[in-house]
Amino acid sequence: MGLMTGKRGLVTGVLHETSIATAIARSLLREGAECCFTHLPGEKMERRTRRIAEALGVANPWLQPMDVGSDEEIAACFARMGAEFGSIDYVVHCIAFADKDWLKLGKFAATPRAVFANALDISAYSYMAMGHHAMSVLKDGGSMIGLSYYGAEKAVPGYNVMGVAKAALEASNRYLAVELGRGKNARCNLISAGPIKTLSAGAVGGFDEILNRIPQTAPLPRNIVADEVGDAAAFLLSDLSRGTTGQVLYVDSGYSIMGL
Repeated sequence: MGLMTGKRGLVTGVLHETSIATAIARSLLREGAECCFTHLPGEKMERRTRRIAEALGVANPWLQPMDVGSDEEIAACFARMGAEFGSIDYVVHCIAFADKDWLKLGKFAATPRAVFANALDISAYSYMAMGHHAMSVLKDGGSMIGLSYYGAEKAVPGYNVMGVAKAALEASNRYLAVELGRGKNARCNLISAGPIKTLSAGAVGGFDEILNRIPQTAPLPRNIVADEVGDAAAFLLSDLSRGTTGQVLYVDSGYSIMGL
């Protein structure tokens, strides 16, 4: 019996073998969970997510196209889950986006209005929107998690508009935790993961410098690996965290506690 035996839920953001979402799914499956997956619209993206899910050992994975920029597609995903399963136990939100030109090269104050709005829409509003639609299918005692980063609370060079989007995500998590807790006895938490070399991390300016700094500064003198985030997610989605909500759990080798 694993921590998640008998639990079924939704995992978003499985785009690549190195994705943190993939590591989360791997930990959940190891602990006995059943994972359903979303993917960006299109046959190519469906094939990619299917291939990753099957490599994780999921035969005939449940897949649903979902562009979180569309309220209709978010609603359709959870409506299908409700129709097929009645209810689910958890939701994993691993979705973020900002125009890479304004992470690597752009100055923060010059960020165009459309780039700013898009970053907050995809990275923060989508978490709230998914929580809204999840309320109709989440079981009593269910759980929802998302991914944040230290750049939400401190200025990290090169993170720019994504830092503001993650700050909005963290504020949204607190308000969503109140609503889901009182309405569904469900929990909402975030994991603030240390830097990991993923496909999307390459868009952050100076990322290699950030990676090099962690072992020099953090109490645990090393960078984390994605599976450590996956295991933290399994805890937050399991009944072991039943008294924890509205929180940000740092999985960063302790870097965030350091003053210098």
